[in-house]
Amino acid sequence: MNDLFNVKDKGIVLTGGAGVLCSALAEYLAQAGARICIADYDEFRANELAKKIEANGGFALPLRINVLDRAEIESAFACAVNSMGQIDALINGAGGNKKEATASDELPFFDLPDKALRDVMDLNFLGTFIPCQVFGKYFAQQKQGVILNVSSMSAYHPLTKVVGYSAAKAAISNFTEWLAVHMCQNYSTEIRVNAIAPGFFLTKQNRFLLTDEKTGELTPRGRTIIDHTPMGRFGQAEELCGTVHWLLSDASKFVTGAVIPIDGGFNAFSGV
Repeated sequence: MNDLFNVKDKGIVLTGGAGVLCSALAEYLAQAGARICIADYDEFRANELAKKIEANGGFALPLRINVLDRAEIESAFACAVNSMGQIDALINGAGGNKKEATASDELPFFDLPDKALRDVMDLNFLGTFIPCQVFGKYFAQQKQGVILNVSSMSAYHPLTKVVGYSAAKAAISNFTEWLAVHMCQNYSTEIRVNAIAPGFFLTKQNRFLLTDEKTGELTPRGRTIIDHTPMGRFGQAEELCGTVHWLLSDASKFVTGAVIPIDGGFNAFSGV
């Protein structure tokens, strides 16, 4: 059983690796013995996380990366291979939303600026697509590897207000299925592509929608989410770790093209 879930010495690259959710994954996977590359636009936070991981006996390589800049991704890839010797998995964790791409009373849908929508679509979808090209080519040459994308509950059922984010995450789910088939049929059945679809975790990108900035109390939207989550609470970043561990290990060796909800039952609940 231990061999089935073993990730020891696997080289794992996480884009958006210093973010709230991915930093928890990075720490967990490092504790499990994996060699971690924290690729993030925020160089300071990536360095601080790497120091924390190494202080606890793990291996962590911090790299600054813009997931929309192919040259930077290729440079980060080369550096990761040189430092870790081999890359076994890519986790595409970079993403986010913007207030300017979110419909509200102050900013109606009809007035949403094109640029804000492009920014959100590009960051989430192209920020996954381009790393999949760069790292996927390496996996194709190696005839093995794991790609794990990050979708969302809003990909299953578009959430009110977050029009650009919902569309981008739906594109990621669709692309995950497409790429899983493409890699198996054209390169190797040992290359797996899956995604996780987190439910509601309080992060920088959604806190302004779910809690009141002044009081910290739940907004009506935040309360509605809790009421429609059978477990009755928001998720904790650490609660992604077990599913991700499974998807990166041989325990999920016959799983590809899947989008796994981690949502406290939100997607299963009809509201009645």
